[in-house]
Amino acid sequence: MGHATRSRVMIDALRADGHEVRIVASGRAAPYLEEHLGGVTEIWGLTMAYADNRVRRFDTMLANLRGAVDGWPRNVRRAFRLAEDFAPDAVVSDFESFSYLFARRHRLPVIAVDNIQILDRCRQPRAVIAGHEADYAAARALVALKAPRAFHYVITTFFEPPVARRRTTLVPPILRPEIFAATPEQGDHLLVYQTAGAGGALTKALAATGVECRVYGVRKDLESDERDGNLRFRPFSEATFVDDLRTARGVVAGGGFTLLSEAVQFGKPVLSTPIAGQFEQVLNARWIERLGYGLCAPIVHPRTVRDFVDRSDDFGHALAGHGRADNSRATSALLDQLGAATS
Repeated sequence: MGHATRSRVMIDALRADGHEVRIVASGRAAPYLEEHLGGVTEIWGLTMAYADNRVRRFDTMLANLRGAVDGWPRNVRRAFRLAEDFAPDAVVSDFESFSYLFARRHRLPVIAVDNIQILDRCRQPRAVIAGHEADYAAARALVALKAPRAFHYVITTFFEPPVARRRTTLVPPILRPEIFAATPEQGDHLLVYQTAGAGGALTKALAATGVECRVYGVRKDLESDERDGNLRFRPFSEATFVDDLRTARGVVAGGGFTLLSEAVQFGKPVLSTPIAGQFEQVLNARWIERLGYGLCAPIVHPRTVRDFVDRSDDFGHALAGHGRADNSRATSALLDQLGAATS
């Protein structure tokens, strides 16, 4: 969904600049973009299987093989129709294979806009990858194959390692309008977001601390709030989630780039529990700790949460030096590169 919220901003910017845009998306991104923008062509896309805060590689492989039997031929048919009906001049891809292959098939320039290319196109400090060298090498090799030889790479990031490759521009995170419209305040609760199947262990650790926690994602079938001691389990509502985020004392979440970026924008300390086997999340979490914005904790114990809460003021001081950005640098970079690619 982070890809979808980022794409929404970029599509709005392209349309405001006078471009005609066709949107192609899969999974939960398709209805989200249809609701906010309309005119979405839904395709089949790759998925990831998770359990116990870990990527299940075999389950992921099986799910994608089964989906590809019907999904890939359907994508090809829709690609032919899109090429005939629209005849685009360029493709903007947010780490998505179908649009990239479509561009290559029709000899169109590709502008990659995402956060994950930072693995391949920037140099990472040894301390950030220490202990995960094999996962880093594998992730970097996979990312390098995702959109090779694109016209340009616009990389959104809240940290700035040295750029190692040409045709690469680093920009601040691309955030949804609801984040910029909200004013951060200091509260006492923790916002907790967990969807990768580790909710049981995490909530036990949080319950032991006595700190009020507003928990999203652990109980997916909720229709209203449920309280269990200091834990308030909440069904997902964008407005409620943003309000809980802007007023939180801190955030407890995985290593997903979008929520971590939103927390940094609001100046909220982060206790990040990255998904095992997904190095991009480990990278984000370790940069949070390296910058002094919070802690990286693959396993969360009650003492970990207590340490995080006790140090939240120090993390807040470090975050105050980050400053608040907007989307102007990212949209300008995209429009500049699109002009260069199609001139």
